[in-house]
Amino acid sequence: MFVTVLILLACPLWVWAQESAASPAEVSAPMETPDADAAAVPATPLLTAAPTPAVREVSWLKLPRNIIQDQRTIWLSPLKLKEPRYWIPTAALLGVTVGLLELDPKEGHYFRNTHFFNPYNNVFAGTTTSRAMWVFPFAFYGAGLVFKDSKMKSTALLVGEAVADSEILTTIAKDIDRRKRPQDLPANADFYSNTWFVGKGGGVQSNGSFPSGHTIAAFSTATIIAHRYGNHKWVPYVAYGTAALVAFSRLTLSSHWGSDVFVGGVLGYTISRFAVLHE
Repeated sequence: MFVTVLILLACPLWVWAQESAASPAEVSAPMETPDADAAAVPATPLLTAAPTPAVREVSWLKLPRNIIQDQRTIWLSPLKLKEPRYWIPTAALLGVTVGLLELDPKEGHYFRNTHFFNPYNNVFAGTTTSRAMWVFPFAFYGAGLVFKDSKMKSTALLVGEAVADSEILTTIAKDIDRRKRPQDLPANADFYSNTWFVGKGGGVQSNGSFPSGHTIAAFSTATIIAHRYGNHKWVPYVAYGTAALVAFSRLTLSSHWGSDVFVGGVLGYTISRFAVLHE
């Protein structure tokens, strides 16, 4: 049931984001010429260029208010399910998640008992990736100050906003589900045993495994960067590629199950794409 709730948060945001992203093309459709005189007027770039989506205003002072507004959007998103067009993608995401939940014991047991990925784990250690994701927005903002680049500064603030939004959701979710991580089980344990609602609880400790906090933060950051600098074709590949490497490390380190990582990635993307960027 709890997994369903998180998918219900993710899917309406995802569908809503896709519809919002498609709207500029609809707005920029050619207009009919009302008369011959108007047709004789040469088209100007102002009239023919597709409209640029409005950039959301962001600043240090506006961050708290923006985050509060984002949280309202995130937690109320399941209300969109009253519209039938959200049912099929929601069912699809639920189906994928359920399938991964069935595979969790097998992949969890495999990664818990192999040393093949030790070199990879040394590079993408949990502490290393966590520090990198927290340092990145501050470093990006600092670069914006040095180069006097307002876009870099606003992008850094948007990244910080997205990560904050994602971590609020993740902390609440983990404190509710208290799912054990693969590394919490002995290597020879029964990985098919129940792992939900059995971990340590109490307070805001984010002790659960579902969803992956590293993954949701990585994809939140990647989505902001990819959409702000998507005019450079290589940027989305690097951004999402790096996020995928972080996500995979959560499996190889036995820090998370496959379903934790998948839902974390979906939530990170949807929160940044719709709740933060308002595309």
